[in-house]
Amino acid sequence: MIAIIDYKAGNLRSVERALKRLGFGSRITQDREEILTSERIIFPGVGAAGKAIADLKRLGLDEVLKQVFENGKPFLGICLGAQIILNRSEEDHSPCLGFIDGEVKAFPTPLFSDGDERLKIPHMGWNGLGLVREHPVLRGIMPEDEFYFVHSYYPVPALSKHILGLTEYGIRFPSVIGHKNLIAMQFHPEKSGNPGLRILKNFCDWDGKYAE
Repeated sequence: MIAIIDYKAGNLRSVERALKRLGFGSRITQDREEILTSERIIFPGVGAAGKAIADLKRLGLDEVLKQVFENGKPFLGICLGAQIILNRSEEDHSPCLGFIDGEVKAFPTPLFSDGDERLKIPHMGWNGLGLVREHPVLRGIMPEDEFYFVHSYYPVPALSKHILGLTEYGIRFPSVIGHKNLIAMQFHPEKSGNPGLRILKNFCDWDGKYAE
């Protein structure tokens, strides 16, 4: 069973539907025992970092997720779930979970494309992904594939070896990061058509092992 973490900051049903379409059972839960006994974890999220961290702590899920990560279970972070796994966020000046060293940055303003077009923030819509490292969860992703983004902040790991993919939006920012049994992406694979489903399928087949 796959646990989809319910901390009142997630796009939960769309993740559940995508997994069901792929033939994988999942459960939206905030129950500690269910999370600890699940085979793998999906940590989605939308909203603000400060409130998300406060809700995790209120529910006692910050320590549960730390235990899951340290136990080596396959762990997938999505959108806000790819940010608050770092040490701190510029959003709300919030401390975060610290599973990967680094911080969450806001897009600079104003933000311009290479053609000097002023870009809107949040970054919203379809965009590409340039892979910089191989990873089992990213197997089969092609240069022409696009993914759905909605965000004003992005993760910046302290070590370049934790950056798996980059995306261009005025700047080049890390859009996929990973460490050990944890992989996280700024975009929404559950809303990204067949390429996103491929990522979810790869995650559901992944044993959590990754040589950095």
